[in-house]
Amino acid sequence: MAAPDISPAGAPVCVCCTEPAVVYQWTTDRHLCTTHFIADIEARVHTTIAESRQIRAGDRIAVAFSGGKDSTALLVILSRLLPVWTDVSLVAITVDEGIAGYRQDTIRVAKTLTKKLGVEHRIVSFKDLIGDDLDTILAGRESQACTVCGILRKKALMDAAKEAGATKIATGHNLDDEAQSVLMNTLRGDLPRLVRDAGKESGGCFLPRIKPLSGIYEKEIASYLFVQDLFLVLPECPYTRYALRAEVRSMLSTLEFRYPGTMQHLIESKKKIERYCAGAPVMDALRHCRECGDPCSGEICQVCRLRHSLGK
Repeated sequence: MAAPDISPAGAPVCVCCTEPAVVYQWTTDRHLCTTHFIADIEARVHTTIAESRQIRAGDRIAVAFSGGKDSTALLVILSRLLPVWTDVSLVAITVDEGIAGYRQDTIRVAKTLTKKLGVEHRIVSFKDLIGDDLDTILAGRESQACTVCGILRKKALMDAAKEAGATKIATGHNLDDEAQSVLMNTLRGDLPRLVRDAGKESGGCFLPRIKPLSGIYEKEIASYLFVQDLFLVLPECPYTRYALRAEVRSMLSTLEFRYPGTMQHLIESKKKIERYCAGAPVMDALRHCRECGDPCSGEICQVCRLRHSLGK
């Protein structure tokens, strides 16, 4: 670590100007002020989008907007970068799972921010999708919370995005999330999920998903919002304690602290595995659900199987 410039008051100053530094980036060994830190984050997100051509002229991007920190940062950054692209529009989609004491607060925040940014906002619910809220569905089966919620949230988001005329769905997955997914799929021995690329075109079977924040650490996202007074302390989902991801997240955070770069190394390992598997039939061919017609790998999709288990 290079010695930073010090202000007369004894505090580090930004490497790009003479303003007081608000963050230290260990990956680049730089101290940055608020202005240059914000510019750095937004430039890196733009680079991620450009390098993999995540957004193209004429796209209508459905932003999966929960109101939490990651999706808030995503919506703010995309709204600021919007003039960079030709004829690109945004629509924010919030999924109301129906979780008492949790989702009401984030929906309120989502409504406030979309109004402030002037972004179209749509809210869809599990109750509209399947007839019950998540709390009702999970009564007596709380340990299945993340699996059930994931299946229904994906369906609700996809349907809402299609109805809004979107060409792609943007999610707020950050670098930490991506590293956690690599480790989780490795622990499960799930090679298809490990190498699957949801951002590829699928011949119209489903809308491609893009992850503009995938190169940004979770702590950087929190800092990005904090220095702009956009960071809000919101309740955590009460079902998080049942998730494997919660354990993996804690373990990886500890490893990253002790061995900086661990998360990035996991992501690089995934990319190597993807290259080794290129062209190999590691995933089942897409079919269409015999009941609803949605793309799936078997005869019946996960949503329809869930409906059967609930007696719907």
